[in-house]
Amino acid sequence: MNKHETVNYIELAARDLTATKTFFEQVFNWRFEDFGNAYTAFYADTAGLDGGFYQAEKASLSSNGGALIIFYSNDLAATQSKIKQAGGDIVQAIFEFPGGKRFHFTEPSGNEFAVWSDQ
Repeated sequence: MNKHETVNYIELAARDLTATKTFFEQVFNWRFEDFGNAYTAFYADTAGLDGGFYQAEKASLSSNGGALIIFYSNDLAATQSKIKQAGGDIVQAIFEFPGGKRFHFTEPSGNEFAVWSDQ
């Protein structure tokens, strides 16, 4: 259900749509639907929020002012291992902050994300 004035959809760049889709399918079990060769959508039932990836050469990095999307995990080490196995790069090792721990990673198209846990 769409809710007035709430975040409804997010779109992200991807240099390699196929590699990005495969990564998120393997690590986070996301479901995708392609719309042509230059756009793929993901859905809230598997991703937590509707959105999509569009073909582009740029990537979102927090160091360049990009928004940082953060996942939650009950087991940081297990999630980190899945990310590495699927071709992601850990760009900031696990560190503590008030309320938990987190790490940052990039997926195959170079977009930066983070994973946190209160465990």
